Amino acid sequence: MENNTSLQQQLLEAGVHFGHLKKKWNPKMLPYIFAEKKGIHIIDLNKTVDGLQEAAGALKSIARSGKKIMFVATKKQAKELVQECAQRVNMPFVTERWLGGMLTNFNTVRKSVKKMQSIEKLLGDGSAENLNKKERLTLSREKDKMEKVLGGIAQITRIPAAIFMVDIGHEHIALSESQRLGITTFGMVDTNCDPNKVDFPIPANDDATKSIAIIVNYITAAIAEGLQERQADKDEDDHSDVEETAEAKAARFEKEQGEGEDRGRRGRSTGAPKRRVPSAGGGARRPAGGGPR
Repeated sequence: MENNTSLQQQLLEAGVHFGHLKKKWNPKMLPYIFAEKKGIHIIDLNKTVDGLQEAAGALKSIARSGKKIMFVATKKQAKELVQECAQRVNMPFVTERWLGGMLTNFNTVRKSVKKMQSIEKLLGDGSAENLNKKERLTLSREKDKMEKVLGGIAQITRIPAAIFMVDIGHEHIALSESQRLGITTFGMVDTNCDPNKVDFPIPANDDATKSIAIIVNYITAAIAEGLQERQADKDEDDHSDVEETAEAKAARFEKEQGEGEDRGRRGRSTGAPKRRVPSAGGGARRPAGGGPR
């Protein structure tokens, strides 16, 4: 309970409870609104804590399973922060512009990523030296332009398992593509949005930098925890495999030793020296060199 109280206090200090003007509200946000003050809706921080902890638990579980979570925030006040947090946990991100079809037309987007990577390689390994200055400059500009939009998703080879958005109204294209593909959605939801559009809504002020920072950092910490647990499980499995191998070797050695002893015992019981059978004449052997003729 103390943890919840301190988290609630931090959210309060960050201004997470400030919603939009009453005239801009979405009636579906009614369960998450605490009160109205000077024409502005105040978000119920108890609901924010519940939504945040539920979302963090689900994201931790997804990260632990080894799946990817895409961060999306193209709002000016969220860009840098979200990029930094996504890179911290090695997750894909989109912070410049959401290209239509980035998820629903993923194969085409992958082709663009490969083109960007081939230009990088061309400029990096000296192959571009054969080109004239103008061509090199054109390639360099094209690479920078593509890097800006596609750089955050360059390393993913398949569609992510989940998507986290800072403002579901602002990122409506990303949200609709995710819904079409059945991707689990998480998002900060202000009083002017429909919370039913996301699987895990976090009622919060999605305009103030401090508010965005506290929510995104909390989510990132949960993902990092999930990744650490995954690594610990992996290390434990590797260790148990090594132990099992050692035990298997010991068992094989004991088995071989046992089989060797059994062969020795059988050899002693059946291996008595054979008696020499006398020759047909029954007499003693002739001395070497023969007897008198």
